[in-house]
Amino acid sequence: MFAAAALGLLTAMALAIVRALLGPTIYDRIMAVNMFGTKTVLLIAVLGFLAGRPDFLDLALLYALMNFIGTIAVLKYVRYRDLGQSRYGE
Repeated sequence: MFAAAALGLLTAMALAIVRALLGPTIYDRIMAVNMFGTKTVLLIAVLGFLAGRPDFLDLALLYALMNFIGTIAVLKYVRYRDLGQSRYGE
């Protein structure tokens, strides 16, 4: 069952890469990269259970946090062209 889930996740990750490469707008590409990161979190968890090491869930949670912060940083950079400037800072 976990092997089928891993195969499905790999398929979804391949589709996310295709969307990231072909996305017509920058937001489509950012969303595809975020989706790839989310699928990576799930894949780490599934592989942890396949290997009999459920402690991989800690790594998956850490990767999820890094994925979220990275996505927010990229979106802020795309919108303001600077990571240190806020919208109301002027």
